[in-house]
Amino acid sequence: MREIVDTGLPLTSAPIEWATKAGGALYTSHIPILENGEIEQGDISTQTHVIMRNLLTSVEAAGGSMEDVTQVLIYLTNPDDFTAFNDVYQSYFSPPYPNRATVVVAGFLAPHMVIEIVAYAYIDEK
Repeated sequence: MREIVDTGLPLTSAPIEWATKAGGALYTSHIPILENGEIEQGDISTQTHVIMRNLLTSVEAAGGSMEDVTQVLIYLTNPDDFTAFNDVYQSYFSPPYPNRATVVVAGFLAPHMVIEIVAYAYIDEK
């Protein structure tokens, strides 16, 4: 059964949860949403920091750490942002890194949003 993780992140009008757990697996996706519910409109580095902090918050709220993250899917709107994104991303993980895929997409529904991240973690339920 799916369990909602109380991340403390701002609620939205969209029919989503920031993180859910089932059988020790954590499912979470993030956009660069600020504590006030607005989308961060800065550059890729700024948006990536916001997302990674939100990801960290979600993983910890589920009882885990970034070392429990097993896979990350990255969606970028601009392939030229990859290097700057990667510089920020790797500051939140240490080797061995999670499995990862990066996809460049045509755009997002939210104005000024240049990145979205989907992550999966396994958090041992002791």
